[in-house]
This record gives sequence, structure tokens and C-alpha cells, in this order.
Amino acid sequence: MLLPLPCSAVPGDGVFPLAESTRITAPGELAPTARWLQSVLRPATGLPLPVSGMAEPAPAGSALALALDPDLPAEGYRLACGPGGVTITGGDTAGVFYGCQALRQLLPPQIYRAAGTAGVRWAVPYVTVEDSPRFGWRGAMLDVARHFMPKHDVLRFLDLLAVHRINTLHLHLTDDQGWRVEILRHPRLTEVGSWRRESQLGAAPDAPNDGRPHGGYYTQDDLREIVAYAAERHITVMPEIDVPGHSQAAIAAYPELGVQGERLEASPRWGINTNILNAEESTLDFFLGVFDEVMDLFPGRFIGIGGDECPKDQWDADPRTRELMAERGLGDSKELQAWFLGRIGAHIAARGRRVFGWDEILEGAVPEGVAVASWRGMTGARTAARRGYDVISCPDDQVYLDYRQSELESEPIPFAVPLTLADAYAFDPVPDGLTEQETARILGGQANIWTEHMDSPRTVDYYVFPRLCAVAEALWSRGGRDFDDFLVRLRPHLARLDALGVEYRREDGPLPWQSRPGVPGKPATRADWTEFIDGLVAHIKT
Repeated sequence: MLLPLPCSAVPGDGVFPLAESTRITAPGELAPTARWLQSVLRPATGLPLPVSGMAEPAPAGSALALALDPDLPAEGYRLACGPGGVTITGGDTAGVFYGCQALRQLLPPQIYRAAGTAGVRWAVPYVTVEDSPRFGWRGAMLDVARHFMPKHDVLRFLDLLAVHRINTLHLHLTDDQGWRVEILRHPRLTEVGSWRRESQLGAAPDAPNDGRPHGGYYTQDDLREIVAYAAERHITVMPEIDVPGHSQAAIAAYPELGVQGERLEASPRWGINTNILNAEESTLDFFLGVFDEVMDLFPGRFIGIGGDECPKDQWDADPRTRELMAERGLGDSKELQAWFLGRIGAHIAARGRRVFGWDEILEGAVPEGVAVASWRGMTGARTAARRGYDVISCPDDQVYLDYRQSELESEPIPFAVPLTLADAYAFDPVPDGLTEQETARILGGQANIWTEHMDSPRTVDYYVFPRLCAVAEALWSRGGRDFDDFLVRLRPHLARLDALGVEYRREDGPLPWQSRPGVPGKPATRADWTEFIDGLVAHIKT
């Protein structure tokens, strides 16, 4: 009952019991993984499970042995359980870690609890599992700008991602409604921009505000801790600083960054905002400094720069901006946005990193080394791959986990189209019609968790699970899709989520306290939504 579904699992006849004599053995390079495995098996079992090196072989039939085999694929593993114990062999350290996650799933679900459970028999069934992932980018985007998630809960979320073999956490750190990352050279970004006086309650344009201040931010020490904690679980944390739109919180902190120079506040309203950054060299220098501090905190390959939903009204109406465009030989404001993002992209590339941007960046000159996040359906994925750019697929109608989960009136703050568990399971990051060479440009995919309507970690649980379980299998598993088989394996997996304290959505709908009666939503039919998205991307189709 493994989830995600492995490439193969051949059961045997018998079980290997964990006992006081059981120990974990590992070579030196796998010692951190061995210690992690010990840390997650000890609390529930109450067993000591000492860790020893390979030079100290355990008695026959008593070991959980970890090993490396470079002939196995990257992130792949082989788990073999028999009378001699359990051996987990990985193509690399990540593969060994994922084999350890499979081992946990072979034990009773109480293994996910934080303290012992009386009467549980801790035994691993005899089995041989061979497995490796389909895609290298298996991600989840968490929006902590709209509603801040405290560090403790981010660490918990990383643990949940690791259970599901997800290896990328995309942190959306800045937006109109809040700035969440400490920047030492610009302290007002968090002193002013990290909180708002109230929040919109609901999705409708005329929804009221709640009158309640909201805020929070991560110190640089917090972020170093998050990055290190993630790395121990073979998860890369990718930051996103959204420019030149979605920037009102930054402008609230430093009004000189805005086009009109007005003193603003971090926005208490959702939606697309017309307040954007100006195009002065001083503003560009400001953000190059921001990205320098961000790159010092996040060592991963990609750095998110946004580029999405940037209305050009203020630029088009501003004489100074038109003067700057003329000086730079730019024909219009779309070319100005491409110039702005290109300068940031070049700065990031000079530090050996690559740019991650939303598919709006295809509307102009594309920054060097870009990976395009295709969110407006799959048009951006198809277009980018054909133009020779790398792609992360995250189509809104398949993996936007803020979308409502059914047509039930009890769904909390129903937004956009229904995105069911079956819809999420059907997600395929590779669009139709690509050549083999173009298909190789699809790095993988991710689910996006926008939090306008998720004001607590409990609410995030409800929107995300179990749909993220389905997305995880879509990104990991190489075999054909069988939703009925997935449901058979999901049901015991929900017992694991129960043990972990995840307040997921039940199959028959929200529990009473998960609904939000009286809070307006903004639902749409799939036909209307498809027409809307098609209109947004009509001019980038190839």
C-alpha cells in the first residue's frame, strides 16, 4: 500500500520484526540519513535502534542496513526485506532517504505518531521494492505572503512534503499584502511591509474586510534553519521575490519605489493590483541588493523573480516612465518589463544561479537561463518547451489547490472551478504535441497553494490534502494511472495522515468546522474559466 506507487513491489512470505536488538547500519556518507531514520522510528516504537557504521556489522537478522549503489538511478532505491533484515540501497543519498520513507509506510500507521502506542506489533513485511521518480522537479508552492505561516508550521509542512517524496518547496515570500523575508540593508521591508491592518474576507469583489491586523516575517536565521531542515529531507527551498508587480508591500515600506511616490499601505485586498515598481535605476539597484541577500540565504539553483500579473497602467500614464523607455530604446511598457526582469536575471546568472518566472515572461524577451512556470493552463509549457526553455508545469485547473474541491455549497469560500481529487490525480506535466527533444525540457511540475482564503495551517491542511497526495503520485510514479487503485491505497494512507495530525478534507466533504458559512466566494464554471484563461494566453501561443 505504498504511496506514491512504486515501479515494482514483489511481496514475500513472512515479516521482519523490529526488536530491542535491531540496529541501523550505514556507511559514513549515509550517517545523517541513518540518524534521521532513527529519529522517526524511535518515538512510536520505543526501541533504541542504535546507529553503527558498516565496519561494525550487526548480528544476522537484526539490521536495518543502508547502502549506496551508483548503478541505481538518481533518487532511486531498492528496498529488500527478508529473514536477514531490511536493506535499503539508493542510487544516491536522496534515493536512500526515499527508501526509508517507503520503509515507514510498510510499518503500521502508528509509526507516524510522536509517542508509543500500546499493543502495536512493529514488523516489516517481506517485500522487494524497486523505485525511482519520473520527474526531477516535484514541487509545492506555498504562499506565505497572503497569510503568514509561522516557522514551526513550515517545518511541519516540510515533513509532510518529504513523506510524499516532494523535493522542492517554492516559498512565495512577497506580494502586495505582505513582505516576509528580513533584508538587513532595507529594514523597513519587514518593519512596515510585513503586516497589514486587515484582510479581505471572501473572494467576491465586494467582500468585506475583517478588521483584524495580520502579519509576520522570517528572520534570516529562521530561513537558514528552514533551508537546513529541508536539506536534511532532500528538499530544496526556492524563494520568490515577485517583481515588478505584486509589490505594494515593498512600496508601502519605501514609497520612492513606486511610480507615483504615494505613501501606501500593505494591501488589505486580494486580486491584481495596479501599484507597481517604477523603472528607475535606483529601484533596480534596490532589488539587486535584495536578491543578493536572498541568494546568500537560499543556496539552491533557482531564484524566483515573479513577473506575473503586472498591469502597466501606471507606467503607460507616467511621463517619467515614458522618458526612461525612450532613453533605453524600448518601444512600449511590455518591453520595459522584459528589460527590468532581464537586468535582474543577468545579475542572478552572474552569481551562477537561474531564474524561475511565471509564464507571463514569455510575452517579452526572456531572461537568461530561465525556467518557465506554466500556470495559465498548459499553453506556457508548450510554448516555452518549443522555444527551448525549461518548464515547470503548474496549470491552474489541475494543481491550484486553493480552487474549490466540489460543487457542494459547504465548501469554504468557493473559488474558481472545482478541482477534485480525480482532477489532481490526472495531472500530467507534459503537454500534448511535443517532440522528444521538447519533452526533455519539462523538468517536472508542482502544486500551487495560494493562501488568500487559508488563514491558518489547519485550513491549509484542508485545501492541500489529500489532493497533494494525488499530485505527488502524478510527479513520482512511472506507471500508468489507475484512479481506482490510487483510492484503494489512499485509504490506508489517510490513517498515516491522521497519525500526523493532518486535518484533510474527507471524501464526503468538509466537516462542519471546515466550512465557512456566510463568507462569499467567487465560483466559476469550467467553460467560463477556460475561456478566461485562453484569452490571457492567446498572444503567446506558437
